Amino acid sequence: MSHAAVGAPGTPRRYLHSLWLLSARDLKVRYATSLLGYLWSVLDPLVMSAIYWFVFTQVFKRDVGEDPYIVFLISALLPWVWFNSSVSDFTKAFKKDSRLVRSTNIPRSIWVNRIVLSKGMEFLFSLPVLALFAIFSPGTQFGWGILWFPVAVLLQVILLVGLGMLVAPLCALYSDLERTTGLILRALFYATPIIYSVSNLPGPFEVIGSFNPLAGIFTMYRMAFFPDQWHTNTVVIGVVMSLAIFALGWWVFRTLERPVLKEL
Repeated sequence: MSHAAVGAPGTPRRYLHSLWLLSARDLKVRYATSLLGYLWSVLDPLVMSAIYWFVFTQVFKRDVGEDPYIVFLISALLPWVWFNSSVSDFTKAFKKDSRLVRSTNIPRSIWVNRIVLSKGMEFLFSLPVLALFAIFSPGTQFGWGILWFPVAVLLQVILLVGLGMLVAPLCALYSDLERTTGLILRALFYATPIIYSVSNLPGPFEVIGSFNPLAGIFTMYRMAFFPDQWHTNTVVIGVVMSLAIFALGWWVFRTLERPVLKEL
């Protein structure tokens, strides 16, 4: 799309309207033939949480995380599912709807942002489950740290949009990157403080782990229930890394948009 079209009067309104319609379509298609519907938004993280809770509390002697451990797990697993599913879909963002990408008169970034929005809505739908576990699990603390929760959501949106603008065009041009992204996501799960916290990392690994932007974001999510999880350096680095990835993604997207359209 030309820059003139992007800047035409009313474009932001049309963009947001189209973004909402495409995101709603994604959710309707995903749940149209599903008997469980909404429950799929929470089953995956719940099953994962149950497995890790059993392994680390019933099989092995746990020396990571905090009690109640199930809340500690779910508070990071829910945003991880949002992150993981979004990045996985970014790899197919342009190829899946290649005809629409070529023919529509809206900025191509909408094919990335619609994924962030639809997956983000699923994340929001799953939050009542986290709230129930937090309320009924003995020892859960509630305090001012809950104010960091919306900040974490906003920062994760910025990070995901940046990654989407980076991953989507590269995967459209180089198909091997789709499988590579899957491998990176598997490794990133264990490199991200989900089953443990940043402070559980030994020595220099704590500093290295802080450069994972998800570490700072998940720290802010957990502040709602675990006030002593605050780690200033990790949060600051997470903010800087998320903004840097967004800037890099924006530049890559603008650079590769025309080559991607030719490839499609």
